[in-house]
Amino acid sequence: MRRLGSWLLTAGLLLFLALLVSQGLPAILATLAAAGWGLLAVTAFHLVPLLLDALAIRVLYRHGQTQHVLIDAVLTRWIGESANSLMPAGQLGGPVFMARYLARRGMPLSQAAAVITVSTTLQTFGQILFALLGVLLLGARAGGLSEHALRNMALAASGFLALQIVGFYYLQRRGFFSKLLRLVSRLAGTQRWSGLMIQAQAIDAAVQETYSRTAPVAWSFLASLIGWLVGAGEVYLILFFIGHPVSGVTALLLESLGQAVRGAAFAVPGALGVQETGYVLLAPLAGLSPEVALALSLAKRVRELVLGLPGVLYLRLARGALPA
Repeated sequence: MRRLGSWLLTAGLLLFLALLVSQGLPAILATLAAAGWGLLAVTAFHLVPLLLDALAIRVLYRHGQTQHVLIDAVLTRWIGESANSLMPAGQLGGPVFMARYLARRGMPLSQAAAVITVSTTLQTFGQILFALLGVLLLGARAGGLSEHALRNMALAASGFLALQIVGFYYLQRRGFFSKLLRLVSRLAGTQRWSGLMIQAQAIDAAVQETYSRTAPVAWSFLASLIGWLVGAGEVYLILFFIGHPVSGVTALLLESLGQAVRGAAFAVPGALGVQETGYVLLAPLAGLSPEVALALSLAKRVRELVLGLPGVLYLRLARGALPA
């Protein structure tokens, strides 16, 4: 698994560098530099969707599971997002770190795993709906050949993302963690994991119980969807600060389809190279040049570094500071 992650990271890095070199790195950096201190405003704005994602986690807590529920939810989401963006495991690692953090903060491990599993699933369903909104906006535009090709690309990315999450949801409702542990034990040739099996069964039961609470699940999904919609403001602000303003609808179109492409490439750490390719392909929809599209993507990378590096550092410090 680590070897596959290394290969994907290497491939993404090579694609990332090839795009920057082919489109003219000096021009891209000059465009990005035009934003100046505006990049700090972009970073500060990102705290709004981060808070909404934290609320999507918070509403799934059971009463009294942690001492500081909202603070823990914010820190949990910050850690997960930082791990998703900057750590080699990509988007597969973030949920693991989030569940472990909640468990260290006093929530039973089975409940922590259930909360993160369900909230991540609902967030991805929200992402799919957000992507389909972008497809609808794209379909409302004049239908040139390039628009049709981009719409097909967006539909393919959204469909792939939907297949992933629908399949995962189906497995969750049928004892995913227990079945996964049984498979691993068979491959490892050992049956001496009875303690782990009990824990896996407890997680499966907690997942079912969490899904059974209709109101919290609905509120979690709604908060996640609003978070995706608000996130389009980041694209709007970046393009404004680098001197290529677009309308709110165009920013929504770029963000929704860009996130669909990124989500489909969940196994690539940070979607490195994939995110940049997506924005280059989407750039003509907003009348943007490839170098502006790459400056947009780099501005997002800067925001990820500014928020993510402290998040990864906090995660490492929290491992030693919190009780096991």
